[in-house]
Parts: sequence; C-alpha cells; structure tokens
Amino acid sequence: MNPLEYDTKDINDYFLSLNSLYPKAYNKDTTSPYTKTRVILMNGTEYESVWFLHQFARHTNNDEIKNMIAVVRSQEQQQQKVIACLKPLNESILETTIGYEQLAIDLTATLAQNDRDKANVEALNFALLEDFDHLYRFSNLMLLDVKSANPQKLVGGFTEITPGRPTIAHHRYPKDNVKCAMNSNKSDIYSKLVAGIITAAEQQTMNYYMNISQWYKNDLGRKLYAEIGLVEEEHVTQYESLKDPNCTWLEQWVLHEYTEAYLYFSAYSEEKDEYIKNIWWKFYEMECAHLKVACELLKKYENTAYTKVIGDGKFPKLLTLGTNKKYVRDVLERTIMLTGDRQKYTDIMKLKDNADFFMYQDEIIKDEDKIPSHAVIEKAIKKFGKDYRYEDRPNPVVALRARTQDNTKIARKKN
Repeated sequence: MNPLEYDTKDINDYFLSLNSLYPKAYNKDTTSPYTKTRVILMNGTEYESVWFLHQFARHTNNDEIKNMIAVVRSQEQQQQKVIACLKPLNESILETTIGYEQLAIDLTATLAQNDRDKANVEALNFALLEDFDHLYRFSNLMLLDVKSANPQKLVGGFTEITPGRPTIAHHRYPKDNVKCAMNSNKSDIYSKLVAGIITAAEQQTMNYYMNISQWYKNDLGRKLYAEIGLVEEEHVTQYESLKDPNCTWLEQWVLHEYTEAYLYFSAYSEEKDEYIKNIWWKFYEMECAHLKVACELLKKYENTAYTKVIGDGKFPKLLTLGTNKKYVRDVLERTIMLTGDRQKYTDIMKLKDNADFFMYQDEIIKDEDKIPSHAVIEKAIKKFGKDYRYEDRPNPVVALRARTQDNTKIARKKN
C-alpha cells in the first residue's frame, strides 16, 4: 500500500462535525486487549502529531506553512478526541494502565524483532524489560486496591506478568539515557518509523503518569505512578535521541504524517471490531491527505522530493500486535544485568565503581524499603502471602523466582 497513491479529497473536506467526535465506546469486558492497545497507540500517535505541529508553528515565520499547519493540526485534534473517547466511562485508571504497559511490552518486542537497526534494537530490548516490570508492579497494586481484580484477564493471557529488571534499578543518571542518533539518509524507512512510533508511544505513557499520579485514590498508588513516570521520562529521552536531529522541520512533518498513515493502515488491517475498524480507515484517508500537503510544502519551500524522506512511499511490513512471550523471556534472561552507560549498555558487574549510575542511585534512593515500586510488592506479599504473577512457567531469571521477597539488588548492586 502506498498512501500517496490514494485518491484523496480536498483537505477542507476532512473536518468532522462536533456530533461525530463522541463515538461509541468499546466494551471493556468483551473487547480484545489488542483493540484496546491499538486505541492507546493511536491516541498517543495523534498526541505526538499535535504537539509536533505546535512546535513547528512556533519555529517558522512562513505564513503559508503556518496556516496549513493550523488546518492539519485542527483535524489531528479532532481525530484524537474521537480515539480518546473510545475508552469507556467504566474503565478505571488501573485498567487503562495495564493496557498502557501491555502495549509498551508487545509493541516494543514486535518492533525489535523486525528492525535491522542495531541501535534501535538495543534500545528497544533495554526498555522492554523495564516496561515488563512496570506491568508486574501495577498488577500487584491492582490486587491490593481492587476487589475481584484479574490482571491476567485484562491482558487476555497474551502477556506474562512477572518481574523484569526491577524498577528500583531503572533510576539512572540522565546522561546515561542519551544514545546516538541515526543518520536518516542511511537508515531504511522501517527504522525511521520505529524511532518515531516508540517515541510517541512512550511519550504518551509518560504524560499519562505525569497527569494521573495526583488523581489516584491512595498514597502508595500516587507514589508508584510518580516513580514509574520518572522512568518513562528516561525512556522518552532514550528513544527521542535515536531520531535524526538534522532533518528539517518539513522533512520531519512528512515523516510524521507518513507514520500516522502507516499506523492507521496497520490498525485497519488487523482490527476485528468492525465499528473501530471503520474509524481506522476513515482516519487513514485523512492522513493520506495530510501527507500530500506536507510533501507539497517540502517540495515548494526546500525543493526536496518526498523520496528523500520516505522513499517511494510504499509501506514496509505492517505493524501487528500480538503475544511475544518467548521473545520477552529470551531478552530477560540474556540482558537482565544491563544498565545505561552513556551511549552504550553495560553489564552492571562491569561498571566502574565510580560510575555515575551508582552515584545517582545513592543520591535518590536513601531507603530501599520506602521506594514505592518495592513497597507495593512487599505490601502484596504481606497481605496475600506471596506476590501476584501470571506465568506460563517460572521466571527465566533464577534470582527473580522468589515470590515471598522482592529482589532490590539485581541489576543495581555489584554485590
């Protein structure tokens, strides 16, 4: 499929009526977990688009470009409002959070398995284990706070719930999260898509936790959202640093619109809910029109053909969301001990004793027992006799198999 070959209408014909901005929400009890995660992914993609276009508008004095940004951005805002309201009123903060973390795990694993860019794959695998652990921590919070909670049902049995690299070990000196940027002139289109997709997805998670922590109903939950929100800041720092900063604003705009078109067509191609499937197709059409506008402006004002940015426009392998249990287990077993070490990833046992990681850990962790991500597991163990897990078989890391004690040393302390 090539979005530039799709026969679109005039850009002004794509505005939505206010009455159409409030769709029928999905049924949280019967809808597939991957329909829910697609809704989260596309909401985050539109959020990224809106804020990118706002920043672009603040960095150009070209009236034609600024005016067209306003038109496209208004339509992107309408799309975002529709997608956001697909979430039902009776879906709780924690239920939504489980969806966010399941998306982070299965999206990251899928992208890593299909990308050929080594830096992208290393970054994806590294953060994968951390989002995997976040799912475990939030699931235990759910068991503590919600009667008849069933995280396994929420993930549909597609994603295991067991410790990853412990969240307490995620807190790194900020410079250790910044990685080498790709050269977009040498990178293939899939790798460019990967960097943009995962940045938008993790950014949405970061924003959600930034805004939701103060609304949670108890102190432990508020603290847990705040702590994990700081880790999502680290993930966004890592992923956005992979993107080529030398692209012009117009080149970035073309890539943004292409990414949206790619994701909507991917979502449409695998969606089973016919009502939502029609929304994905309708918004794909809109993105085809937006992409053409961006390509025309790139040619007009920079004399650059869109082929420099997106090749011939034909989509690479479409994105599919599904179970990745075996892959996650393999990455966990192989790379549990890694931490950020400036532009690379290093086994914690091989870090110098004066590494910034240890300095930063000592600075912000004064009492392990009071760290929220650890406290929630200890509280669950105290209440239920063991932590909550959903595993097909024991954790692949022997040191993480104990269910009556949370491991706060692995991937964090040399001893």
